Amino acid sequence: MMAYDLPTSLTIGGVEHPIRYNWRAILDILFACADPDLNDECKALCLLQIFYPEWEKIPDADLQEACMKACEFIDCGQKDDGKPKPKMIDWEQDAPIIIPEINKVAGREVRLDPNIHWWTFFGWFMGIGDGLLASVLHIRKKKAQRKKLEKWEEEFYRANKSLVDITHPETAEARAEKEELMKWL
Repeated sequence: MMAYDLPTSLTIGGVEHPIRYNWRAILDILFACADPDLNDECKALCLLQIFYPEWEKIPDADLQEACMKACEFIDCGQKDDGKPKPKMIDWEQDAPIIIPEINKVAGREVRLDPNIHWWTFFGWFMGIGDGLLASVLHIRKKKAQRKKLEKWEEEFYRANKSLVDITHPETAEARAEKEELMKWL
C-alpha cells in the first residue's frame, strides 16, 4: 500500500476485492475486536464481514491473507515491532475526547461525513496536538511505566480518573456470576 494513495480495494489471492474504507466501518471493527465476549474466530469473522462487502467471494484458502491485509490497512501500513505494549487508547471509551480533537485538526465536524477514508481520519488523529486527549494519554503512559506523576498530573488524575483509567468491559460470564451472587444477597 502506498502512503500517497487512499485504497478502496485490496488484492487477496491475486483478486481485487472492494473494502469498506470509511472511518466508521473501521471503528466498528475495532469495537468488535475489543469485545471480551467474542473469541478470536468470531472477531476474525466480524472483521471480514464488516471490512469486505463481498467477503463471501473470498475463497476459504485466502481468508487468513484477507484478515492480515485488513489489519495492515487498519494500521495504515505501519509495522508493529512485535513488542507488547500497554493499551493507551480505547476508541470507544475515548470517543468523547477524540472526536472534538479530530474536529479541531480537520477544521470541521467529522461525524457529519461518514465516508471519510480511514487513513484521512487516522491522519487527523495523528495530528492532534496539546489538549485534553494529549494530557490523558500522557498520564496513561506514565502510569503504565510506573513513573511518578507530577503534582498537576496527580490533581488532573484525581479530577478525571474516569477519563484516564481505561475500563475493561465485563464479559457475559462475569455479569452472570455477579447476578447469581446478587440473588444470594
